Amino acid sequence: MADSETQHAFSRAVRNAEFAGMLRPRGVVGRTGDGVAEVAGLEAIAYEELVRFDSGALGMAFDLRAKKTGVLLLSSIDAVRAGEGVVGTGGLPDLPVGPAVLGRVIDPLGNPLDDQGPLLELPRLDLFRPAPELIERKAVDEPLRTGVLVVDAAIPIGRGQRELIIGDRNVGKTALAEDIIVAQEPGDVACVYVMIGQAMSRVLALRETLLAAGALQNTAIVAAPASMSPGMRYLAPYAGASVAEWFRDQGGHALVVYDDLTKHADAYRELSLLLDRPPGREAFPGDVFFIHAELLERAAARSAAAGGGSVTALPIVETTESDIAAYIPTNIISITDGQIYLDTARFTRNERPAVDIGRSVSRIGAAAQPEPIRLAARNLRILHSRFEELESLSRVGLELEAGVEEEIARGRLLRALLRQPRLTPRGIAEEVLAVLAVSEGWLDGLAPEKAPRFVENLVARVRSEEPRISSQLDRGEVPDDDWLESCRILAAGLGPVSDGDPS
Repeated sequence: MADSETQHAFSRAVRNAEFAGMLRPRGVVGRTGDGVAEVAGLEAIAYEELVRFDSGALGMAFDLRAKKTGVLLLSSIDAVRAGEGVVGTGGLPDLPVGPAVLGRVIDPLGNPLDDQGPLLELPRLDLFRPAPELIERKAVDEPLRTGVLVVDAAIPIGRGQRELIIGDRNVGKTALAEDIIVAQEPGDVACVYVMIGQAMSRVLALRETLLAAGALQNTAIVAAPASMSPGMRYLAPYAGASVAEWFRDQGGHALVVYDDLTKHADAYRELSLLLDRPPGREAFPGDVFFIHAELLERAAARSAAAGGGSVTALPIVETTESDIAAYIPTNIISITDGQIYLDTARFTRNERPAVDIGRSVSRIGAAAQPEPIRLAARNLRILHSRFEELESLSRVGLELEAGVEEEIARGRLLRALLRQPRLTPRGIAEEVLAVLAVSEGWLDGLAPEKAPRFVENLVARVRSEEPRISSQLDRGEVPDDDWLESCRILAAGLGPVSDGDPS
């Protein structure tokens, strides 16, 4: 009887055995170190296929050669030893996506880095996905509200655009990206923040900032901190793009921030040198331009026929001593649709956000700008540039034409209004009234430090006494009739600005 049961058990085991898996080619690790491994015997492996080592470590085939395969180590990298076996899994790197990812901190393979447990039973998307075809795309003509006056007025961003944030270290690049994320409404634009090569403390600080601002539940954080392998740092932006693309594929809109692509390029250079790929300029491999172009092309606005939706990308690049002509900055400038340049001198003078309007540009222009802001700010760049030129001339004691003092005074008022505290997004009505208050002369004679309070009081009065005007402005519509004259009368009625409410 026992023999019969044993035979039945053996028969079941034979039927359930995965002989295909047992017959898969096995490779052997020749050498390992610094996050990569050289494997022999996997000649049939596919590019970017995941592999599993006998120690349980996970890797990705990255460098395919005739007799050896270069593998990026993704997990348990210290456990991999020369001589151990490795097999291909038959799958490509992917991660969980969907609304459940919002509010979470995950690594590029979807493993949680917070304390909220694993992400189970969610749809998964490959990390490496093709960019939308040209025929699927539509022109970028829908505004992405940032809530930052200097950006919305002078450097408008559209949904589906790729706008670079560039500047030296510690000039507010991450802070500006956080401000833009806080301005997005849940259910309208889902946000993904990718952190590459940062300290884990900065990842946690980002999480706490978004949590305090009420934006964490609308944001997925994909993090590959500096403590992770270079392979994971290389995969991070592709993971963020896939998370954002899930929302686009449902017909929605997503915003993805890559912080920052300088460190991503460094990780790619490190991997390439470790795998004995030939170095090029500044020791970067020759295809470093291609990998960033391939990544950023995934951000686009799709036509209604293709399902609609959009992915907007805000890549961040760090410069050294304001050198935007360096290799990686020039590469990414040429790929993107414009750049927001943050200036160290302005940051030091407390002009924050420290955006240099003259060196910043949006190639989309006013095509993706709400009509009221476009009308109010149509001459803002010219006026701001002329003000800075005149102010510099006044400092050296040159004799200036009559009326120049008035231009300089208005420029200082504008500069005061362009200063904006962190995590305080402004509505369209507030932005329009702020720009008009300067250009129409409603603030003439007022000290610059009192200008923000004046505009705050003006907005409150318009909302109270002319709610039709404020609601239309907030919807991005130009009010009918003589709304500008109504606002002028309300501004004139405010009188001098004091510490209390206007009389």
